[in-house]
Amino acid sequence: MKKINTKRFFFGLILMTGIICSLYDANAQTATPAKPVTAKPAVAKAPAVKSATAIIDTFFKKYKDDGTSPAIDYLFATNKLFTDSVQIGVLKGKLDALRQSVGTYTGKELIAQKIAAPSLVFYSYLVKHEKSPIRFTFMFYKPKNEWVLYRFKYDDQMDTELEDAGKINNKH
Repeated sequence: MKKINTKRFFFGLILMTGIICSLYDANAQTATPAKPVTAKPAVAKAPAVKSATAIIDTFFKKYKDDGTSPAIDYLFATNKLFTDSVQIGVLKGKLDALRQSVGTYTGKELIAQKIAAPSLVFYSYLVKHEKSPIRFTFMFYKPKNEWVLYRFKYDDQMDTELEDAGKINNKH
């Protein structure tokens, strides 16, 4: 029986393993050539799910660029349950009249953000105009996968609240 030189055997085994690995790696790189990028036919995509803050940002962009009515229409369109166009029309008319009395929109600042639950959030904004501010409050609800407007309010009574908050012991 022939005696096997273990050093040569292991050296050969390592050498063969290295060769096999390098051949396998070369095949892996060339076996599946990259497919050329081709234009795919237009397929209607589902609209991207927007976060509550993305809805607010779009609302304020429309409020600044397009006016009160398109901004309100966009906001209320997020919830198909808001179907009373008469009440929405009254809201738009009152807000537009207030907006005309306070001057040009100049920006917004977040006053408060509250998360009641992962599916119910509240945002309050100081909406800056040339003459005086307005406060907008938004409440959004996520019944399934998408955020929808749950409540929207506006007022111009922040100065009264601040004065009341500054009273001793908060009593009148």
